Amino acid sequence: MPELPEVETVRSGLESILTGRPTIVRVRLMRADIRFPIPKDFKTQLEGCVIKGVRRRAKYLLIDTNKISLLSHLGMTGSWRIESTSTIEATTGPHDHCLIEFNDGRTLVYRDPRRFGVLDLVKPGKESEHLRLKALGPEPLNALNFTAESLYADSRKRKIAIKVFVMDQRVVVGVGNIYASEALFRAKIKPQKLAGKISRHESQRLVTAIRDVLTEAIRAGGSSIRDYKNADGASGSFQSSHKVYERGGEPCSACGKSIRSKVLGGRSTYWCPCCQT
Repeated sequence: MPELPEVETVRSGLESILTGRPTIVRVRLMRADIRFPIPKDFKTQLEGCVIKGVRRRAKYLLIDTNKISLLSHLGMTGSWRIESTSTIEATTGPHDHCLIEFNDGRTLVYRDPRRFGVLDLVKPGKESEHLRLKALGPEPLNALNFTAESLYADSRKRKIAIKVFVMDQRVVVGVGNIYASEALFRAKIKPQKLAGKISRHESQRLVTAIRDVLTEAIRAGGSSIRDYKNADGASGSFQSSHKVYERGGEPCSACGKSIRSKVLGGRSTYWCPCCQT
């Protein structure tokens, strides 16, 4: 599933594509639901609206218009691409579920083969009340809201593994399986360690590592492990920089010991038994 760097890369690409404030002239839905039902007024709410910009909240995209925002989650295999409206009939496939036509002769297409994504609407000023947004924690790249002290305070008496803890979107958003493993390696913390047992110093190392890993991954366009593509159809390259993720049995780049793996919290987890304690 795309994590924060991948979603941020898509956001940046969409923002570049949708410059010039195009107007939505037609919305075509090929089905009534994806992972969840699409709002019945989805078409009528968006048609006639002017695009103002594209934002990200956690792993969600928000395409803002002058009247309402389109909320999108890419799920496992979702993607957005731009096509010429004049040739759209020839390029539309069975996994293209939403087509948004603009007045400039272009069409934005949402594709999702496995249909785990989300398409929804958010009313202006109601983001904090929206079902999918209201329980989200702080953004990890926001130095004011996500701090070593806040992570340390939130982790007290928590009897779950630190990796599972930082993947909880109520604690900090956007840190999925890949970047939790990579950040814990950089912070030299074993993923199985109980969250309530980390020290203030470890909390500081972990917050720094999370920010560094996410920032580097964004610069690399994210990690393309399986299905992920950005808005231009290109793959990310951060997977070539992974130190532990999906490297079970391979030598650690720091010490040479074999990277270990196990399922933790229902997700494959990777760590170095020598570098992480």
